[in-house]
Amino acid sequence: MLIPVVLAGGAGTRLWPLSRAALPKQFIAFSDRERTLFQETLLRVDGIAGAPVVVCNERHRFLAAEQLRQVDIAGARILLEPAPRNTAPATALAALEATQSDPDAALLVLPSDHLIGFPERLLAAIGEAEKLAKNDYLVTFGIVPDAPATGYGYIASGENLAGTSAGKLDHFVEKPDAAKAQSFLDSGDYYWNSGMFLFSARNYLIELERHAPDILAVCRRAHEKIQRGEDFNRYPDDAFAACRGLSIDYAVMEHTGSGAVIPLDAGWSDLGAWDAIWSNTRQDALGNSVSGDVISRDLGGCHIQAGERLIAALGLRDLLIIDTADALLVADRARAQEVGEIVREMQREARTEAEHHRLVQRPWGSYESLAVGSGFQVKHLIVNPGAALSLQKHKHRAEHWTVVRGRGVVTCGDREFVLGVNESTMIPLGSKHRLRNDGEEPVEIIEVQLGDYLGEDDIIRYEDRYGRGPVGEADEAELRGPRGSTRMSRLEVSETSK
Repeated sequence: MLIPVVLAGGAGTRLWPLSRAALPKQFIAFSDRERTLFQETLLRVDGIAGAPVVVCNERHRFLAAEQLRQVDIAGARILLEPAPRNTAPATALAALEATQSDPDAALLVLPSDHLIGFPERLLAAIGEAEKLAKNDYLVTFGIVPDAPATGYGYIASGENLAGTSAGKLDHFVEKPDAAKAQSFLDSGDYYWNSGMFLFSARNYLIELERHAPDILAVCRRAHEKIQRGEDFNRYPDDAFAACRGLSIDYAVMEHTGSGAVIPLDAGWSDLGAWDAIWSNTRQDALGNSVSGDVISRDLGGCHIQAGERLIAALGLRDLLIIDTADALLVADRARAQEVGEIVREMQREARTEAEHHRLVQRPWGSYESLAVGSGFQVKHLIVNPGAALSLQKHKHRAEHWTVVRGRGVVTCGDREFVLGVNESTMIPLGSKHRLRNDGEEPVEIIEVQLGDYLGEDDIIRYEDRYGRGPVGEADEAELRGPRGSTRMSRLEVSETSK
């Protein structure tokens, strides 16, 4: 059976401020698209393969599960990496999982953040790759280049494999300079490295053991200790922490004698940076792509994406302008690849704008921070039908809830009562509390937090239907500032503990 392995662990830092650590690019619907890149990846191969295996980060598990549900992909197995270790270990975990139920399984390894303009061409290439995989080839898909791009790695193809469009895999080349990229284009023997593969799970594990045995050994130990749940499968941190991070290219494909390259001309883009978004968005006669509330005059080669407010642009050339509720990016389009460096600087400064948007998705719904000040924070919470916040308490803050839509069931201490529109309640400091939505429409509340400390370590969970820990999720714990600080950082006040 052919099993899609969807790798959804990327960070997408070069597409900041839309893509952030808590909501990376694969889970975003760009421009006028109805579905996210992750969903489009799944749907491209739905019907030609079995239920997918999704490998993602622990903090994105609810995003992945909800987006699978939205496009009605059933039977997916979600594997949660304790830490990102690149594509070779992630694919090894998927291969071990697949061979457990089907020793002869073939894996179609797909990054979850690619754009394919002509999916029917990809499907044809997959059919050809399946035949090669049955003959023990490890196949990669090489993108037919249409320009001397310096932002991609390249694959050199050797002698043709008789009766196919494929060639023997010769070697990989890291991102070249302009002159070398032009020579690759002129030769006709080089392709862009797509990061997509098809091979039998068994052959991949054999080659990994031959060329990177330490990675396979760690993955085997981790898989032996897998913690299976109804929705997610986890690997213990201590079993996976020692794994070396390495790509499939470096770990296997550069060394194997069984590599093959199938040329693919399918309107591919990895949407790695904002210049790629500009290239793949409809443009006017002057090369501008504009969306949202924008008034413009005399623009050329610009990509402008407005958020909640008006953008007025005059006399601009080759600029990227991306606006969100809490951050604005203005950059030279030619330097789009450097946006990731800005994000790393924000991470060093522990700025929340690198981590999440003002509107944050949670398994029970969402929240948006409306105002933050000394000793208070105001949030807008939306609790989905049938969902509930965890039963919890805080030692350092009280909360005031006012319902503005729907009817919520409130637990506060030993009381349980219904709160309707325009009704309020106070959650005293130290009280066990929860908000539950038993209705068929969302419940929206305005929450005012008051206290001398609003940090994320001020929470004790007693019950949580989403499997989160007693003192907050692992990703939130990593973001905490120093407990007890008298001046709250942006990071400490912006993540909710619900």
